[in-house]
Amino acid sequence: MKKTTIREQQRAGFTLVEILVVIAIISLLAGVVLLNIAPQIGQGSQATAKAQIEVLSTALNSYRLANGFYPTQAQGLEALVNQPTQAPVPQNYPDGGYLNSRTLPLDPWKRPYIYLIPGRQNEPFEVISYGADGEPGGSGANADISSANPN
Repeated sequence: MKKTTIREQQRAGFTLVEILVVIAIISLLAGVVLLNIAPQIGQGSQATAKAQIEVLSTALNSYRLANGFYPTQAQGLEALVNQPTQAPVPQNYPDGGYLNSRTLPLDPWKRPYIYLIPGRQNEPFEVISYGADGEPGGSGANADISSANPN
């Protein structure tokens, strides 16, 4: 069995300086990774909003095909999950509504979608999310997402 000297026992672990250098290097690497990933997060939210708007648009078209008209502005998108009680009341309303859920989805920024009938560019209807900032207009992550402009 080998005997260790006192000097070898004192050198057995890492020094505080070595640990701080490793933490600094890891922090720098994490910062670089986050700077490269951050723009992708906004694009994911926009893709989610586009997909949800497409689902809502499909449900609105199904509503019109079954009943001959779209929900009114006053009935709103709520008409897709609960049968309206104010005129015009749809006669062919399915038991489960027009969405798989009994609640309307919120946009990725936790705000309700906006329903306009007719749409701003003379479409039969328009479903809108105002993006990350919640304000009309904007670019990048703050850009509006609309059923009228599906791109």
